[in-house]
Amino acid sequence: MDKRTAKIHRKTGETDISMNFCIDGSGKAEISTGIGFFDHMMDAFTRHGLFDMQLKAEGDLNVDGHHTVEDTGIVLGQAIKEAVGDKKGIKRYGFFVLPMDEALILCAVDLCGRPYFVMEGAPISAPMVGDFDTELVREFFYSVSYSAAMNLHFRILSGTNAHHIIEGMFKCFSKALDMATQKEERITDVLSTKGSL
Repeated sequence: MDKRTAKIHRKTGETDISMNFCIDGSGKAEISTGIGFFDHMMDAFTRHGLFDMQLKAEGDLNVDGHHTVEDTGIVLGQAIKEAVGDKKGIKRYGFFVLPMDEALILCAVDLCGRPYFVMEGAPISAPMVGDFDTELVREFFYSVSYSAAMNLHFRILSGTNAHHIIEGMFKCFSKALDMATQKEERITDVLSTKGSL
C-alpha cells in the first residue's frame, strides 16, 4: 500500500511554515515552532495518532504566538486534506474519549468536506501554559477543521489543570483522526449517499 502523504509550505508576512505529513506512519515527529509547549502538543498529536510529521514553523513570536499557532493549524488542515485524497475506502468518521488524570476529553471527527468546529465544556482556566497562550487552542483547532474541511467537535467533559486538558485534546484528536482515516475493506468507494465527499 502506498503511504498517504502531503508536503505543504505556507509563507506569509507573519509566518513561514513547512510540513511533511504522513497518515500511514509510526509516530515519528520532528517539530520546531519556537513555542515549547506547542512543540510538545504537536509531538503528542503525531505520536499518539501514529502519523509521521516534520514541522518547521517560524513566526513573529516577538508579537505573540497567535500567527504561528493559527497558521500551523491551517497547514495541518491542508496536509490532512491532501494526504487523505479522494477519501475512497476510508471510515470517514472517528471518535475517542481520552482520560488524562482529572481531565476527560471527547473528540469526534467527520471527514465530510464541510468545515464545522465546536468546542464546549469545562473551561481552560489558566491563561498560559509555559510560553503558550491557552486562547490559541480554539484558534488552532478551528483552523485545522476549516482548512481540512472536516467537522471537528470537542467536549471537555471534566478537568481543572490546563496542561492536562490541552494535552488531552491534542491526543484525543489524533486518535479520532486516526480512526477516521483508516481504510475499511467493505467500503469500496466513498462512505456517502452522495457518491462524493
